[in-house]
Amino acid sequence: MAIQIGCIVEGHGEVEAVPVLIRHVAATLYPELAVIVPRPIRISRNKLLQTGGLEKWVEVVSVRVGAQGAIFVILDSDDDCPAELGPKLLHRASRVQTGLPVAVVLAKYEFEAWFLAAAESLRGRRGLRNDLNSPDNPEAIRGAKEWLSHRMEDSKTYSETHDQPAFAALFDIEQARQAPSFDKCYRDIVRLFDELREASNSTIEQV
Repeated sequence: MAIQIGCIVEGHGEVEAVPVLIRHVAATLYPELAVIVPRPIRISRNKLLQTGGLEKWVEVVSVRVGAQGAIFVILDSDDDCPAELGPKLLHRASRVQTGLPVAVVLAKYEFEAWFLAAAESLRGRRGLRNDLNSPDNPEAIRGAKEWLSHRMEDSKTYSETHDQPAFAALFDIEQARQAPSFDKCYRDIVRLFDELREASNSTIEQV
């Protein structure tokens, strides 16, 4: 079975990392599932938050994935509360009459906080120290990219465009779920899988 998920992201690193993340989650739950993730559309946070901005790009993505696809939107929360802004954006996205499953995820401060939550699983990878430990509250740290850079050896620094996709493929999902915003992200991705699988099965039964 093949499913398709179209994505809207805000960062350069997420263009490569989010498809990897979605396929990583799929591999842990439904290894038999073929997940197609077209190259995400990258739009600045300000443009998405302005009136009509999110709605416009949800419509664009819905056309790209077709009637059997789903839409996944991911942003950094920055100074906004994910529990407040997330539902508002989901309401806006869901009002677009696409008829497709939609998920909106806000990473607390930034995507890289999820790597901090699963830091032990990244020990020795891509220059990170072999004694790396997760901080007590990874989502409370501002500057997760800098946190990673400071724990790399041989004067290496974290690269959003190169390391983010690689870490998205390597980090332990269950460890990362101790970060509430990633747990929500994981559950939303799983929900999209389940809704698409159910829709596909229903279509097959009707044939």
